[in-house]
Amino acid sequence: MIFRTEIKNNPLERTLVYGDGLLFMGSCFADEVGGICKGLGFNAQVNPFGTLYNPFSVANSLQRLYSGQPFTHDEIIEVGEGFYCTFNHNTDFWCHSEETLINKVNTHLLETHEQFLQTKWIIISLGTSWAFREIVTGKVVSNCHKLPANRFERVFLGTQPAVEVLSEVLRAFPDKQFVFTVSPLRHLKDGLHENQLSKASLLLAVDEVCKTFDNAHYFPAYEILLDELRDYRFYKEDMVHPTDQAVRYIWEKFVDFAINPSEYPAMKAAEELRQMLQHRPLFPESEAYRKFEALKVQKVEDIKKRYPKVITANLG
Repeated sequence: MIFRTEIKNNPLERTLVYGDGLLFMGSCFADEVGGICKGLGFNAQVNPFGTLYNPFSVANSLQRLYSGQPFTHDEIIEVGEGFYCTFNHNTDFWCHSEETLINKVNTHLLETHEQFLQTKWIIISLGTSWAFREIVTGKVVSNCHKLPANRFERVFLGTQPAVEVLSEVLRAFPDKQFVFTVSPLRHLKDGLHENQLSKASLLLAVDEVCKTFDNAHYFPAYEILLDELRDYRFYKEDMVHPTDQAVRYIWEKFVDFAINPSEYPAMKAAEELRQMLQHRPLFPESEAYRKFEALKVQKVEDIKKRYPKVITANLG
């Protein structure tokens, strides 16, 4: 007897391998899956501007990464008592001075710009069709930074505008492969009905884009959690975020979908080494621990020789 619906998803014809430049952008789900990928030694960037949710913010961030245009003081806003940021970044970038912020975001942009030029795969996790537009400028912001609500207009972006902005991105980067997914994260603050409308709009937009462009592909993370796992036990206590177990399950599905099987031995070796590097000793002065440290050094050198494209610096 079959007690659940399993999502059937054919693997990509062209799959990613170690050495490919990868960029994960979008919702918290991009952070989760991208973090696992990076932690296994892949050449991956994860949300270089912080977590993003709507298609317009993702598109704007990609354009900024490509251009490498430095941020200016005109783009800085005061976000709290003694803190500064920009509408392009999330709260992780808050700084106590404008000068510190400018140096931080532009140094980071320069690094990520160079990486972006070498990127082969862009994995985009869209979270919501709802966005906030600053009333004075008319621009969609990536993050409101808890500023007064009367400074923004809450807007529903809709399917066709999302199709248009994502199509612009795909036309701009025909040399890159895109994998789109709709985040299974629930935006309960929008309301349950509004959340469903939002997800439906994103699903329709991504479907149209993937049918139009040969370098656009769809991975069904949303359907895996809602239709295959289909149980509240796969959500954390907030009933919004997937549990670690659910994320890991979807990651394994992503591996089957997107990663070349020839890389599985390297991934296994990387995971074993990662666990060793994260081990914290109970008795660091013991002879057993000194031997363990020597074994770690040996394992690192071994994986560098056997799998030279694995970035061991990402494993620790």
